[in-house]
Amino acid sequence: MSTITSKGQITLPLVIRRHLGLDYNDRVAFVVEPSGDIRVRNVKYPDIQSLRGVAGVLKKPLLFKEMRRVAEEDRLNKKYGK
Repeated sequence: MSTITSKGQITLPLVIRRHLGLDYNDRVAFVVEPSGDIRVRNVKYPDIQSLRGVAGVLKKPLLFKEMRRVAEEDRLNKKYGK
């Protein structure tokens, strides 16, 4: 069991750090499973699998054309602000 600090931080118990092979300054990913469970992964280098669930889940799959539209919209929002 861990306590969340006022800064939103937690300490992973030693047994968990050892199990995941974590060392000082390593990164972990918190993945939300469809069941609602949270999975903690050791992430040496970000990859698609480690980012799964970080931004939530789409209600329905997007077509490639829709993905391009969303990406372009995001790019323009970042460039010109919104």
